Amino acid sequence: MTTSDTAVHTQPFQAEVSELLHLMVHSVYSETDIFLRELLSNASDACDRLRYEAIAIPSLLGKGEALKVRIIPNKPANTLTIADNGIGMERQELVDQLGTIARSGTKAFVSKLKEAKDGLGLIGQFGVGFYSAFMVAEKIVVISRRAGESDVWTWTSSGGSGFEIARASDEDAARVARGTEIVLHLKDDAKKYLETYEIERIVGAYSDSILFPIELVPGEGEPRQINSASALWQRSKSELTADDYKKAYQQIASAFGDPAITLHYRAEGRHSYAVLLFAPSTKPFDLFEPNRKGRVKLYVRRVFITDDADLLPGYLRFIRGVVDSEDLPLNISREMLQNNPQFAQIRKAVATRVVSELESLAEKDPENFAKIWDAFGAVLKEGIYEDFERREKLLALSRFTTTSGEKRSLKQIIADFKPNQTEIYYLVGDSIERLKSNPRLEAATARGIEVLLLSDPVDAFWTSMPSEFEGKPLKSLSQGDLNLDLIPRVDETDEAKEDEPAADEAATIALIKAALGERVSDVKASTRLTSSASCLVAGTDGPSRELERILSQQNRGMRTKPILEINLRHPVVAAIIRAEAGSKAVDDLSLLLLEQAQILDGELPEHATAFAARLNRLVLQGLGR
Repeated sequence: MTTSDTAVHTQPFQAEVSELLHLMVHSVYSETDIFLRELLSNASDACDRLRYEAIAIPSLLGKGEALKVRIIPNKPANTLTIADNGIGMERQELVDQLGTIARSGTKAFVSKLKEAKDGLGLIGQFGVGFYSAFMVAEKIVVISRRAGESDVWTWTSSGGSGFEIARASDEDAARVARGTEIVLHLKDDAKKYLETYEIERIVGAYSDSILFPIELVPGEGEPRQINSASALWQRSKSELTADDYKKAYQQIASAFGDPAITLHYRAEGRHSYAVLLFAPSTKPFDLFEPNRKGRVKLYVRRVFITDDADLLPGYLRFIRGVVDSEDLPLNISREMLQNNPQFAQIRKAVATRVVSELESLAEKDPENFAKIWDAFGAVLKEGIYEDFERREKLLALSRFTTTSGEKRSLKQIIADFKPNQTEIYYLVGDSIERLKSNPRLEAATARGIEVLLLSDPVDAFWTSMPSEFEGKPLKSLSQGDLNLDLIPRVDETDEAKEDEPAADEAATIALIKAALGERVSDVKASTRLTSSASCLVAGTDGPSRELERILSQQNRGMRTKPILEINLRHPVVAAIIRAEAGSKAVDDLSLLLLEQAQILDGELPEHATAFAARLNRLVLQGLGR
C-alpha cells in the first residue's frame, strides 16, 4: 500500500464536468425531481452489473441479503442517502466514473444545456445523471466497495472545481459491505426531499418498474418497499394501463412525456422472448453520434446483459426499450452475440416488427406518424441505403417535401403522375429553399411534374444506389441524360417556344469547350433548362455532385469535373456564337456560364477575384462603356 493510497488526494474535474456542474448549481432546471430518478437508475444498473458478473464468479454475490436499493432520509443531519449493494467501485473507477464524462457528444450536450430554457429532458441522455444531484446538494459524499474487494473508498465534492478521494473510515467501511452509498448534504431549498411522501411520489412516477426492490428507510419504523420491482415487459398487456407504459418509458428511456409508439409483445416458438419498445416523442440529442449506438437493453431471463447489443439496425437507433430472451445463455458476451445465430434471428424479427408497427401507424394515424417522421425521418432513410431487404417498405414509409407539397408519400406521387410519365424524379441539395430555385427543375416544372426535393445529407447516399418503387425507377434531375419530350407541357405557348431558333449546337459547344478547357469534362445542349442559361450535372456513371461534395468535405474522395449543360435558346449562349472566335468576349461569356452555374449550386467560383473582374467588364460592355 503506497502513501498515495492512504492519503487524501485532491483532483480537478474534467473541463466539461466543471462547466456542467456550474450549469447544474445555477439552476438550469425548473424541476429537480430528476436527480432521484437518475441516482436510482444508477443504483439499479450497479445491481444489474453485479448479477451479470456473478454468473461467471458466483462468490461476488456472497451469502448476504438480496440485491436492493435503499433511500434513507435523515432530517436531523439534513442528508438524503441512496445506497445499493451492487457492484461497487474501486478507487480508479470512482475517479473515472465521477470525475470525467467519457461519452462522446459531451460538448454538444453542454452547448444544448446552455441553450435550453428548461433542460429537464436532457439529463440521462448523455451519461451525466449523477451530476444532477448537485441541483439539490451542496455537498456529495460517495462511499463504495467493489464486490470481492476489501478496500473501501470515499469520494467527496462540493460541486466546485474538483473532488477528493480517500480511504473510508472504519465506521463507513463497516457499514458498506458491498456496493455504493451516496450521501447528499441537501441545500436549504431542497429539504422537501426528506419527506417520505415526496420520495414515494417520485419513485412511483419514475422508478416503479426498476427490477430491484427500492426500500424507504424512515427515521422511525421499519424499512418498506415502495416500488413494484417487477419486469413490466414480462407481464400481460391486459394487466397494464397507459400510465404503466408511460412510467416504464420514462424510466427505461430516461425521458419525459409520452412515447409516440409503444410496442409490447411476447414471441413464442423456436425462440421465446419478451419485447417492450418505445419510439420517443422527441428527438434525443445523441441521435447523430458517429457510433450510431442503439439504446435497447438486452436481458436474459430477467438478468441484464448489456445495453450495447445492437438489437436493432442503426437506422432504428432512436427506439428505446428492452428485449428479454428465455433462450440465450446467461454468460453470453457482446463479442459472442455477433456470431450467435439465435441472437441474429431475434434481431431480424424485432426489426421487422418495428418496421411493421411504423407501417401500421402511418396507415391508421398519419398525424402521429408525421411527428415521428419529423423527428426521425433522416435516420429512417439510412435504412434505404443499408437494408436492401426492407428498402421497399422504408421507401413506402418515407415522406418527402416536393414541388407540390410536404409529407408526400411515393404512392401519392405515383398516383399524380402526368401522362406518359414513367419515372419518379428527384433533386438532391443542401436546402429546400435552394432546391426550389434550382434551374434543373425548369423542364419538369414546365410539364407539371412533381419532383422530390431532398436536402438531408443521407439523401445523397441512398439515391446513389439504383432504386425503384412499385416498378417506377427513381431518376435524378442532376445526373445523366434527361428526356421529357413525351410528357406534354402545361402551357401550350411553351411548346411553341421549342420552335424558336436556337444557337448552332455544334459551333457553340466547340467555342465553349475551347474557352473552358479542362475546367469541365464536357459541354452539352440541355434538355433540363427552359429559362436559365446553364447548369452543372454529373455523368450517368459515378457519384452525384451532391455526394461528391459531402465526401470531399470529409476528405473521402476527389471531385470529378462536371458536365456543363447550356440552353441554346438563351441570349447569353446566343451571344457567344455572334462574338468573334477567339475573342475575349467568348472566353468571358463561357466562363460566366460555368461560374453562374456553380453559384446556383451553392458553390463559389474557383477564382472569385477573376469572376468579379469579368462580371464588371461584361456589365460595362453592356452599358456601352
